[in-house]
Amino acid sequence: MLVLGIETSCDETSAAVVENKILVRSNIVLTQTKLHEPFGGIVPEIASRKQMEFIAPVVQQALSDAGISWQDLDAIAVTNRPGLIGSLLVGVSFAKAAALAHNLPLIPINHLEGHVFSVFLRDAETGEPQRWDLPFLCLLVSGGHTELVWVKDVGDYEVLGRTRDDAAGEAFDKVARALGLGFPGGPVIDKASENGDPNAIAFPRADLTPSLDFSFAGLKTAVIRYLKGMEERLKRKSNPTTADIAASFQEAVVDMLLSNLEQAAEKIGAERVAVVGGVAANRRLRQKLLELAKRREWKLALPPLKWCTDNAAMVACSASFRLEKGLAQTDLFFDAYAVAEIGDIKTG
Repeated sequence: MLVLGIETSCDETSAAVVENKILVRSNIVLTQTKLHEPFGGIVPEIASRKQMEFIAPVVQQALSDAGISWQDLDAIAVTNRPGLIGSLLVGVSFAKAAALAHNLPLIPINHLEGHVFSVFLRDAETGEPQRWDLPFLCLLVSGGHTELVWVKDVGDYEVLGRTRDDAAGEAFDKVARALGLGFPGGPVIDKASENGDPNAIAFPRADLTPSLDFSFAGLKTAVIRYLKGMEERLKRKSNPTTADIAASFQEAVVDMLLSNLEQAAEKIGAERVAVVGGVAANRRLRQKLLELAKRREWKLALPPLKWCTDNAAMVACSASFRLEKGLAQTDLFFDAYAVAEIGDIKTG
């Protein structure tokens, strides 16, 4: 089974070909980070216009790199929710036209579900066997989403906890902006924290027990208030470095994520645990997660960095699992949606 995946939910334009659910034959990701850097965040109008410019050549490159033509495909999959509506519509419109032109089934995929299924992806050239299985507990930390999901089966998800305000990724972006470090926030704070002391500043950790929900707004506000008091600290010559502030903030985020993950795993008796999404690329999170998994004797899935950020391979993978289970919508009668939950199946 060969499935072409298309992902345009934000500023990345991505296309990939996945074979037999998990083997990635090609994966092209064209990012717009440099275009949005001067604005300190994604500008939706710029993102969607560039998606229109990039989508056709990116898809063609994915087919070429996989060594196949349209006629070799069994299906097309496209992200249709959630995300920036203008960007989503570019991918959905292109996918519908391609499916109609080449008489292929088209499968709409939830972007969040795509991240969850990134744990199954393997590079085709390495020939690695599948080494993961359902069910598993998944910490999803991607962009505007921070959720704990009990993945029971394909299409069967229970959200155990989610953020009540800012997502972890949003907090990284806002604190990076306050520190003058640039955009995107996750990578720049990760880099800035390399030589910092994670215990230099005791930033607060939100504890919403017995709930498994998250809250990062208070932490973000604490960092901003701390920065406003820097002038007085400079006078006392007791001012931590930017690296210390970045490291202390990052440590607080990681502690909150892993605390809730550990509680959730204990609550449901999970033996398999996965962490996916863009924030899963964070060095400190990966380090402490590996230590926690070893201590708790979890079977851990932590995707390589290239599968953590937005990519079309995860979209094709998710669609392939749905096809196999008979759960895929395979017509053109669906729309794009800016807001959706991972368990929302009413639109495909």
